[in-house]
Amino acid sequence: MVRENEIRQNEVAVAAPEADDAALTFIGRISTPWTSRLTCPRQGRHDGPICRIEIFEPWVEALHGVDAFERLEILYWLDQSRRDLVMQSPASNGEVRGTFSLRSPVRPNPIGSSIVVFESIEGAILSVRGLDCLDGTPLLDIKPDRTLFKPISPPQAGDFETGDGPTARDCQKA
Repeated sequence: MVRENEIRQNEVAVAAPEADDAALTFIGRISTPWTSRLTCPRQGRHDGPICRIEIFEPWVEALHGVDAFERLEILYWLDQSRRDLVMQSPASNGEVRGTFSLRSPVRPNPIGSSIVVFESIEGAILSVRGLDCLDGTPLLDIKPDRTLFKPISPPQAGDFETGDGPTARDCQKA
């Protein structure tokens, strides 16, 4: 059953910064070999260099269990990206596409996402391969790769909906 705000057995809460509408809290910092967009890969490679992700207190305890996953999804704030382009020319040839049809770091809300290979964890430091961001990039979140994750909590009604249900029309491509 989905729960709103209650703390379940053995869960631990910490004093988080006060939330504000759409405010984000950086929970760590990413260390990579790249200091310029000109040398940073456009897509991370799972055989790429090992990068380190430092988790800040009070979030370190949240790392418990991540070593059970081969791959993780890393969400980060592309703090050096511009945010004002709605059309972009990725090939620099004058042909443009809308920002939302690209994986460009130039976005209204510059959130980056990479599926990385978990290498190791030592204290508050994760070592991973597959990132494509600059050294010092602020970390937003870490999740198990959704293609590997099986929910731990009991099933709920929406888990069993298929493309034939009454709400299926809301999710279909027009």
